[in-house]
Amino acid sequence: MATDVNKLYADLREKITAVHNNQDEIAIIDKAFKVAYEYHGEQLRRSGEPYIIHPIAVCDILVDLGMDWQSLVAALLHDVVEDTDYTIEQLTEDFGEEVAVLVDGVTKLGKVHINSYESKEEQQAENVRKMLLAMSKDIRVIIVKLADRLHNMRTLEYLGAQKQRDIALETLEIFAPISHRLGIRSVKEELEDRAIRFLDPVAYKSIEDRINDPNKTGENFLNETKEQILERITQVVPNASISGRIKSVHGIYRKMYMQGKNFDEIYDIYAVRIIVDSVIDCYNCLGIIHDMYKPLPGRFKDYISTPKPNMYQSLHTTVIGRKGVPFEVQIRTWDMHKTAEFGIAAHWKYKLGVTGGKKSFDERLQWIREVLEAQQESGDAREIVSSIKTDLIPDEVFVYTPKGDVINIPQGSTVIDFAYAIHSAVGHRMTGAKVDGRIVPLDYEVKTGEIVEILTTSQAGKGPSRDWLNIAKSSQARSKIRAWFKKEKREENIIEGKAEVEREFKRNYIRLDEEDYNKFIKKLAERQKLESVDDFYAALGYGGISIIRMMPYIKEEYQKNYDKSRHEVKVIPIKDNSKKNSEGVTVEGIDNCLIKFSQCCNPLPGDNIIGFITRGHGVSIHKRDCTNVPKDIANCAEPARWVNAYWNKNVKEDYKATLQLTCLSRIGLMAEVAMQVANMRVNITNISTHETKDGRALIELTVNVSGIEHLKNLIAKIDKIDGILSVER
Repeated sequence: MATDVNKLYADLREKITAVHNNQDEIAIIDKAFKVAYEYHGEQLRRSGEPYIIHPIAVCDILVDLGMDWQSLVAALLHDVVEDTDYTIEQLTEDFGEEVAVLVDGVTKLGKVHINSYESKEEQQAENVRKMLLAMSKDIRVIIVKLADRLHNMRTLEYLGAQKQRDIALETLEIFAPISHRLGIRSVKEELEDRAIRFLDPVAYKSIEDRINDPNKTGENFLNETKEQILERITQVVPNASISGRIKSVHGIYRKMYMQGKNFDEIYDIYAVRIIVDSVIDCYNCLGIIHDMYKPLPGRFKDYISTPKPNMYQSLHTTVIGRKGVPFEVQIRTWDMHKTAEFGIAAHWKYKLGVTGGKKSFDERLQWIREVLEAQQESGDAREIVSSIKTDLIPDEVFVYTPKGDVINIPQGSTVIDFAYAIHSAVGHRMTGAKVDGRIVPLDYEVKTGEIVEILTTSQAGKGPSRDWLNIAKSSQARSKIRAWFKKEKREENIIEGKAEVEREFKRNYIRLDEEDYNKFIKKLAERQKLESVDDFYAALGYGGISIIRMMPYIKEEYQKNYDKSRHEVKVIPIKDNSKKNSEGVTVEGIDNCLIKFSQCCNPLPGDNIIGFITRGHGVSIHKRDCTNVPKDIANCAEPARWVNAYWNKNVKEDYKATLQLTCLSRIGLMAEVAMQVANMRVNITNISTHETKDGRALIELTVNVSGIEHLKNLIAKIDKIDGILSVER
């Protein structure tokens, strides 16, 4: 049946007029619909329906959130500039500068450009940065974008499977946490549930079946419990409203699959919400609930005296019902309920700006500025994504300073995170910490209710340790630590960064003469938009950029432009005219060929190998699974230059193999490794070690072995040494 667009808009208009009684504003909204309908014309969605139903649906979501008329106009027009020939200049002329800014902001958030060497994470980071910049200018941009994403999630089944998973993952990691931080509960929970439905459909269906049982036992339990509570509450607290709810699928999923709990171990699947007129009534209701039911120890949380960062306020307690079923009780006032349900959108829905709520409104957006400032200090846009994925998640702890101030930090945070949450200067001067009066290590994870005292030094310029980057859990703390190193330790950063490059180049067999090395590093610096090679080294040193993330690009550039060994061939004398050579390799169809073993993979007898005919310099032997060997030879650029090669029987020569050992840093470990290798009568041609930033050690070991089986036996022996974490060829 064809979609009746006019009927859809008529229904929407009826909802709008119920909350917006200004006829001039209604007329502008009508005009916006006509423009959108005209310009989207015959465009269709993936579902085959007219495209205009999407702007109508986005507008409908914003009406439910109580947004102002400019936001509704922007919702109807948010795709016309990007998808039609209607320009932003026309839109500004027709609807004014304010609406044009909203539409332009939402349009820019949807543009993604992927570069060949730029990871999805880097692209995502840049888009999130643009999102936060737009939010800092006008928060309504992200509210429109959230409504846009919500309707796209509602119609996600029309896209391909991989596209579904990509969008669902981005929704879960970026948009749901932002909606949580803005306090828009209904949008957050629906985004999370719909994302899990596509990311883990089996688990989603399993949980859905458990909470939607056909016998309606959960629904009946909630109804009986509400009646019992209402009967007692109304005797003491007038005008109390009581409702019930079953926990969202994603909320249960988090506890079952991320925290390893069984369904029966989740105590807040069922919840009763009590809404009253005053704060005093909240605490009176709490006393009644604890008198009626047995409270579970450690399950009471007072978010009224200590609001969450998104300004959420409520009393939470978990009790055991009369049938032995645990359930949560939430108690709040009506004003708290408005904030809990609509978050930042309550500013428009309940006209908070008119009643002098501007200061509170600005405070609630402070986190956006903090995230942007942290990213600017660190110089890495990926910090924003990290911050959203970790710092904006619902789980948090409430820790006290010795003066009684409450600091909210993400769950799992250490005393270092606590110090930086107080102030950057406190973190930089930190020397230790006390929790409830006792000295604790710097990696101690703080817990709700603890009193934490940060011990500081008056010594100027001491600053943090680089190890703190591995201890701190919050992106805010890590950004401040990196910013300190960036500003205060430039020379040290340059030395550290240069050493890091040399280690990675050596580990990946990248060998350059001085002239080529300098050219190559300068090119890398320019690619990172850094002005000099020293800036490049310094950024590596303080952690602003990562050499490991650049390695795929570095390897390809090196092999394409600098790898002289690709044109150098080891000359092997041939004693007869057979197809065999003195290195124990037979090359199919070629007699008396010069060969060399490629250093990119160092093949050993027993490895599946293949040959590549170089231009006038013989055959280079590679492992068949080497990254430089095309997976599909028949369809590669020069298939004729790839030839079959085989190991001869009874190969007796020794071959070099390099191993990388990741291990705990302890005295005598290298000697023990060398002793174990010597006991197997294997010759070591080179051995080196260095410590990593996380306190571990890397040992590089080059040995002579007779083949792959010999090497496997050696690896097995080394792997048994105490302190060895992994052995890789």
